[in-house]
Amino acid sequence: MTMPLHVATDIRDDAEARLDAVFAALSDPVRRAILGRLDESDRLVSELAAPFDISLQAVSKHIQVLVRAGVVTQERSGRISRCRLDAGPILDAAVWINRYSKYWQEQFDLLALALVDDDRKRSSKPQSGRRLRAARPPGRSTGQGRDRRKPKP
Repeated sequence: MTMPLHVATDIRDDAEARLDAVFAALSDPVRRAILGRLDESDRLVSELAAPFDISLQAVSKHIQVLVRAGVVTQERSGRISRCRLDAGPILDAAVWINRYSKYWQEQFDLLALALVDDDRKRSSKPQSGRRLRAARPPGRSTGQGRDRRKPKP
């Protein structure tokens, strides 16, 4: 059974809208810091707001962006609101980004080849601080090619 084209398009559009919301949520450094704190454990909104030099209301607005993107869930009990990370949508974004890994993987492969080549060149050269000396013919001094002693009379 095949799905009608308009249904498939709606599903794709919905997935793209969710992905857009995740990337928009991740685009702000305050929101990324909030997610980092939620990675450690669930937190109250007041705990999330503590390290920032912005108002509690501003932090709450950032949290609402994260909630709409689906990366944070909130549980309210009266006036207390506890936040929890939901990494599923972030995984979807990571999968989308990973489709393009072939482009940077090629660069890593070229870098690895260059490093191997550099190691080979270094290992074939004499070790630093030591030079190979050419052998001297027997009977010659270490001077500049001539014997500096006075001849015998």
